[in-house]
Formats: sequence, structure tokens, C-alpha cells
Amino acid sequence: MLVHLVSFKYKAGTTKAQQADHRSQLQQLANIDGILDFKVGEDVVRSPRSYDTGLLVVFRDRAALDSYATNPRHIPVANLGRDLSESIVAVDFIS
Repeated sequence: MLVHLVSFKYKAGTTKAQQADHRSQLQQLANIDGILDFKVGEDVVRSPRSYDTGLLVVFRDRAALDSYATNPRHIPVANLGRDLSESIVAVDFIS
């Protein structure tokens, strides 16, 4: 299994509605082939080092991650995340 973690820190001025819409659009990707587990949520701690939204996706294997990255449903949501965010961090590891 391959674990894909992504955290989004939104730009100043990004509204709560825009953030909720982004999380909703992310959630709509949960049934893409090759995904074994999918979680998305809003940060509740709000520490100085916190990001605003977290995404955890467990893929069957590296090929499933690669397929997800180029999936036509994923691309516009990824672009939205980039447009809304001042910073995005990710890590992918074998579990």
C-alpha cells in the first residue's frame, strides 16, 4: 500500500465557503479506482504550524497513485487546491 498525505494552507482571504467547497470537491474523488482509503478534513487544532485542510489517501500501489495523478476528475480539483493555497506539502510512503 502507498500512503499519500497532502496538507493545504490557504491564502489569506480564502473564504470558509471556498475552503468547504475545496474539501467537498476532494471528497468526490474518493471512489477513483485504486483507492483503498480516503479521508479529508479541516484542521481543528489551529496551531501556528497547522495547515487548513488535510488529505489522506491510501492507494493499492504506486501505479494507482500515478493513475490518480492524471485522472481527469483529479486534475481540476488539484488545480483548485493550487489556486487557493499559499502552500501545499505532500509526502508519499509505503505502508
